Amino acid sequence: MGLRDKKRNQRRVLSRRSAGPRTGEGKDFLPLEGKEQRIREKQQPEEPENTATVLYIGHIPHGFYEDQMQGFFQQFGAVKRVRIARNRKTGKSKHYGFIEFENPEVAKIVADEMNNYLLFEHTLQIAPVPLEKVHAKLWKGVRKGFVPVDRVAIERNKLSKDKTVEEHKRMLEGIVKRDENRRKRIKAAGIDYECPPLI
Repeated sequence: MGLRDKKRNQRRVLSRRSAGPRTGEGKDFLPLEGKEQRIREKQQPEEPENTATVLYIGHIPHGFYEDQMQGFFQQFGAVKRVRIARNRKTGKSKHYGFIEFENPEVAKIVADEMNNYLLFEHTLQIAPVPLEKVHAKLWKGVRKGFVPVDRVAIERNKLSKDKTVEEHKRMLEGIVKRDENRRKRIKAAGIDYECPPLI
Protein backbone atom coordinates (compact mmCIF):
# COMPACT_ATOMS: atom_id res chain seq x y z
CA MET A 1 0.00 0.00 0.00
CA GLY A 2 1.48 3.28 -1.11
CA LEU A 3 1.36 6.76 0.33
CA ARG A 4 -1.52 7.81 -1.96
CA ASP A 5 -3.67 4.88 -0.81
CA LYS A 6 -3.04 5.72 2.85
CA LYS A 7 -4.08 9.34 2.33
CA ARG A 8 -7.16 8.25 0.41
CA ASN A 9 -8.20 5.92 3.26
CA GLN A 10 -7.67 8.69 5.81
CA ARG A 11 -9.91 11.03 3.79
CA ARG A 12 -12.65 8.36 3.64
CA VAL A 13 -12.52 7.80 7.41
CA LEU A 14 -12.66 11.55 8.09
CA SER A 15 -15.57 12.06 5.69
CA ARG A 16 -17.53 9.24 7.35
CA ARG A 17 -16.97 10.75 10.80
CA SER A 18 -18.05 14.22 9.76
CA ALA A 19 -21.12 13.01 7.84
CA GLY A 20 -24.48 12.80 9.63
CA PRO A 21 -26.12 9.53 10.67
CA ARG A 22 -27.27 7.23 7.91
CA THR A 23 -30.85 6.22 7.41
CA GLY A 24 -32.04 3.94 10.15
CA GLU A 25 -29.41 5.25 12.59
CA GLY A 26 -30.06 7.75 15.34
CA LYS A 27 -33.34 6.27 16.52
CA ASP A 28 -31.98 5.85 20.04
CA PHE A 29 -31.42 9.60 20.45
CA LEU A 30 -33.73 11.65 22.66
CA PRO A 31 -35.81 14.47 21.16
CA LEU A 32 -34.30 17.96 21.08
CA GLU A 33 -36.97 19.44 23.37
CA GLY A 34 -35.54 20.50 26.73
CA LYS A 35 -32.00 20.14 25.42
CA GLU A 36 -30.83 23.41 26.99
CA GLN A 37 -32.06 22.36 30.42
CA ARG A 38 -30.18 19.04 30.22
CA ILE A 39 -26.99 20.84 29.15
CA ARG A 40 -27.27 23.20 32.14
CA GLU A 41 -27.73 20.25 34.51
CA LYS A 42 -24.63 18.57 33.08
CA GLN A 43 -22.55 21.73 33.29
CA GLN A 44 -23.43 22.38 36.95
CA PRO A 45 -22.84 19.15 38.88
CA GLU A 46 -24.00 19.30 42.45
CA GLU A 47 -21.09 19.68 44.83
CA PRO A 48 -21.26 17.53 47.96
CA GLU A 49 -22.07 19.61 51.00
CA ASN A 50 -18.92 20.41 52.96
CA THR A 51 -19.48 19.44 56.60
CA ALA A 52 -15.82 19.13 57.66
CA THR A 53 -15.15 21.14 60.82
CA VAL A 54 -11.68 19.66 61.56
CA LEU A 55 -8.61 21.12 59.85
CA TYR A 56 -5.10 19.69 59.59
CA ILE A 57 -2.39 22.29 60.16
CA GLY A 58 1.16 21.48 59.09
CA HIS A 59 4.52 23.31 59.33
CA ILE A 60 3.60 24.93 62.66
CA PRO A 61 6.47 27.20 63.80
CA HIS A 62 8.16 26.98 67.20
CA GLY A 63 6.30 29.04 69.82
CA PHE A 64 2.93 28.84 68.03
CA TYR A 65 1.23 26.38 70.36
CA GLU A 66 -2.30 25.65 71.66
CA ASP A 67 -2.95 28.99 73.38
CA GLN A 68 -1.51 31.03 70.53
CA MET A 69 -3.43 29.01 67.92
CA GLN A 70 -6.66 29.42 69.89
CA GLY A 71 -6.19 33.19 70.03
CA PHE A 72 -5.12 33.51 66.38
CA PHE A 73 -7.90 31.45 64.80
CA GLN A 74 -10.67 32.97 66.95
CA GLN A 75 -10.71 35.94 64.56
CA PHE A 76 -12.44 33.69 62.00
CA GLY A 77 -15.03 32.10 64.31
CA ALA A 78 -15.63 29.99 67.40
CA VAL A 79 -12.85 27.43 67.95
CA LYS A 80 -14.01 24.23 69.60
CA ARG A 81 -10.77 22.28 70.21
CA VAL A 82 -7.06 22.54 69.35
CA ARG A 83 -4.51 19.76 69.44
CA ILE A 84 -0.80 19.78 68.58
CA ALA A 85 1.07 16.50 68.12
CA ARG A 86 3.84 16.21 70.69
CA ASN A 87 6.65 13.82 71.55
CA ARG A 88 5.53 11.49 74.34
CA LYS A 89 8.84 11.61 76.22
CA THR A 90 9.97 15.22 75.86
CA GLY A 91 6.67 16.99 75.13
CA LYS A 92 8.20 18.94 72.23
CA SER A 93 5.99 19.85 69.29
CA LYS A 94 6.05 17.71 66.13
CA HIS A 95 5.05 20.84 64.13
CA TYR A 96 1.63 19.63 63.02
CA GLY A 97 -1.78 19.60 64.66
CA PHE A 98 -5.54 19.76 64.31
CA ILE A 99 -8.12 22.44 65.01
CA GLU A 100 -11.90 22.07 65.17
CA PHE A 101 -14.38 24.86 64.49
CA GLU A 102 -18.03 24.86 65.48
CA ASN A 103 -19.18 25.94 62.00
CA PRO A 104 -18.15 24.07 58.81
CA GLU A 105 -18.37 27.28 56.74
CA VAL A 106 -15.79 28.93 58.98
CA ALA A 107 -13.53 25.89 58.63
CA LYS A 108 -13.80 26.11 54.83
CA ILE A 109 -12.94 29.83 54.85
CA VAL A 110 -9.90 29.21 57.09
CA ALA A 111 -8.72 26.35 54.85
CA ASP A 112 -9.02 28.53 51.74
CA GLU A 113 -7.55 31.73 53.14
CA MET A 114 -4.83 30.50 55.52
CA ASN A 115 -3.32 27.76 53.36
CA ASN A 116 0.28 28.71 52.40
CA TYR A 117 0.17 31.62 54.89
CA LEU A 118 3.67 32.74 55.92
CA LEU A 119 4.01 32.75 59.72
CA PHE A 120 7.38 33.11 61.49
CA GLU A 121 9.21 32.06 58.30
CA HIS A 122 7.06 28.89 58.05
CA THR A 123 4.42 28.34 55.38
CA LEU A 124 1.32 26.91 57.06
CA GLN A 125 -0.26 23.93 55.30
CA ILE A 126 -3.98 23.78 56.09
CA ALA A 127 -6.42 21.20 54.72
CA PRO A 128 -9.91 20.08 55.80
CA VAL A 129 -10.22 16.56 57.22
CA PRO A 130 -13.42 14.73 56.13
CA LEU A 131 -15.64 13.43 58.92
CA GLU A 132 -15.04 9.79 58.01
CA LYS A 133 -11.24 10.25 58.30
CA VAL A 134 -11.29 11.86 61.78
CA HIS A 135 -9.87 9.28 64.20
CA ALA A 136 -12.02 8.39 67.21
CA LYS A 137 -9.15 9.10 69.65
CA LEU A 138 -8.01 12.35 68.02
CA TRP A 139 -9.36 14.55 70.82
CA LYS A 140 -8.56 12.18 73.70
CA GLY A 141 -7.02 14.09 76.63
CA VAL A 142 -7.11 17.43 74.80
CA ARG A 143 -8.76 19.26 77.73
CA LYS A 144 -6.07 18.48 80.30
CA GLY A 145 -3.22 19.32 77.93
CA PHE A 146 0.14 17.59 77.74
CA VAL A 147 1.50 16.20 80.99
CA PRO A 148 5.09 14.95 80.56
CA VAL A 149 5.99 11.64 82.20
CA ASP A 150 8.59 12.14 84.96
CA ARG A 151 10.70 9.05 84.31
CA VAL A 152 13.33 10.06 86.91
CA ALA A 153 10.67 10.05 89.64
CA ILE A 154 9.40 6.66 88.47
CA GLU A 155 12.89 5.13 88.70
CA ARG A 156 13.52 6.84 92.07
CA ASN A 157 10.32 5.36 93.51
CA LYS A 158 11.17 1.95 92.10
CA LEU A 159 14.60 1.94 93.79
CA SER A 160 13.56 3.46 97.11
CA LYS A 161 10.49 1.33 97.77
CA ASP A 162 10.67 -1.23 100.62
CA LYS A 163 11.75 -4.66 99.44
CA THR A 164 10.04 -7.86 100.44
CA VAL A 165 11.99 -10.71 102.14
CA GLU A 166 12.23 -12.64 98.85
CA GLU A 167 13.50 -9.60 96.93
CA HIS A 168 16.09 -8.88 99.67
CA LYS A 169 17.24 -12.53 99.62
CA ARG A 170 17.57 -12.47 95.82
CA MET A 171 19.60 -9.23 96.03
CA LEU A 172 22.02 -10.74 98.59
CA GLU A 173 22.49 -13.87 96.46
CA GLY A 174 23.42 -11.69 93.51
CA ILE A 175 25.96 -9.74 95.58
CA VAL A 176 27.62 -12.96 96.86
CA LYS A 177 27.72 -14.47 93.35
CA ARG A 178 29.33 -11.36 91.84
CA ASP A 179 31.93 -11.29 94.68
CA GLU A 180 32.87 -14.93 94.06
CA ASN A 181 33.31 -14.27 90.33
CA ARG A 182 35.50 -11.26 91.11
CA ARG A 183 37.74 -13.36 93.40
CA LYS A 184 38.10 -16.05 90.70
CA ARG A 185 39.10 -13.47 88.07
CA ILE A 186 41.74 -11.97 90.43
CA LYS A 187 43.17 -15.44 91.18
CA ALA A 188 43.18 -16.39 87.48
CA ALA A 189 45.13 -13.21 86.68
CA GLY A 190 47.88 -14.33 89.07
CA ILE A 191 47.45 -11.48 91.53
CA ASP A 192 48.13 -12.27 95.18
CA TYR A 193 45.39 -10.30 96.92
CA GLU A 194 43.27 -11.04 99.96
CA CYS A 195 39.70 -9.81 99.31
CA PRO A 196 38.01 -8.52 102.44
CA PRO A 197 35.18 -10.78 103.58
CA LEU A 198 31.58 -9.73 102.95
CA ILE A 199 29.65 -8.62 106.03
